[in-house]
Amino acid sequence: EVQLVESGGGLVQSGGSLRLSCAASGVTFSNYAMNLGRQAPGKGYEWVSSIKSGGETNYADSVKGRFAISRDNAKSTLYLQMSNLKPEDTAIYYCATTTTRGQGTQVPVSS
Repeated sequence: EVQLVESGGGLVQSGGSLRLSCAASGVTFSNYAMNLGRQAPGKGYEWVSSIKSGGETNYADSVKGRFAISRDNAKSTLYLQMSNLKPEDTAIYYCATTTTRGQGTQVPVSS
């Protein structure tokens, strides 16, 4: 059974930085493309970033230049380094494969 567990969320001030982690188990992590998405209060789910098994990355325009996704295949862990955070980045952040999503971690950004 695939399990994804996010961590690293918490209250941060506008302009601040935060690093999220997503630990994967029950899967050969290195073989999988991984995605990060978020859901802001009262809004729908939004794709944020993805990283392929070979390391190719993609970002939503809203976070390009501020967020950086990476992976450590030896640790089966996905990372999202978030910088210059804005109040509009406030959301629950999720990591996901094509079939499984974690429970999410909250990131409130105060103005």
